[in-house]
Amino acid sequence: MKPRCIDIDGKRYLWCDIVELRRQQLAAWREAQQPVLFELRDDVRPASQSTPASRYLEPTLFNGSEKTGAR
Repeated sequence: MKPRCIDIDGKRYLWCDIVELRRQQLAAWREAQQPVLFELRDDVRPASQSTPASRYLEPTLFNGSEKTGAR
């Protein structure tokens, strides 16, 4: 015969209530969504700058293609 109640820390709980609470926990867990930490953006760099190795081989910081305020 299955027990109808369970003792936890000296308190008596009905087993069917424990089972129902667990079902509610599982349903809430299934529906939970984790918020995003940051928005994903597309990488708009040229293909030659897509990897760290290619950025090292072809640096573009001082190539003169960027317009600056100084003349």
